[in-house]
Amino acid sequence: QVQLVESGGGLVEAGGSLRLSCVASGRTFSMFAMGWFRQAPGKEREFVAALSRSGGSAYYIDSVKGRFTISRDNAKNTVYLQMNSLEPEDTAVYSCAAVLTASTSYYSTRPDVYSYWGQGTQVTVSS
Repeated sequence: QVQLVESGGGLVEAGGSLRLSCVASGRTFSMFAMGWFRQAPGKEREFVAALSRSGGSAYYIDSVKGRFTISRDNAKNTVYLQMNSLEPEDTAVYSCAAVLTASTSYYSTRPDVYSYWGQGTQVTVSS
């Protein structure tokens, strides 16, 4: 079992920045590829970013490329999502997710691949 706890959400004006954190406990964090997803009111869950076990492979949806950065600190069992130049369209509940993998370069954009999920943290961007 892995427990994931997100933090760092809040209310920010358009153009501002937030850094989300997701702390994992329960198993060896470095064995998991990680992802961030978001869900806005009335919309389906959407993939945002993913990162391999090693941190060497990352992928983003087009709408956040150049604005968001996913990273991890395996010594701290933590994955981050640095969000800059935030837009009202980024408003959503952001959740981190983990998938156990033997590959150091694997990552996935598919939510059904991930076995463990956090509760989410609210990000609200005002215009």
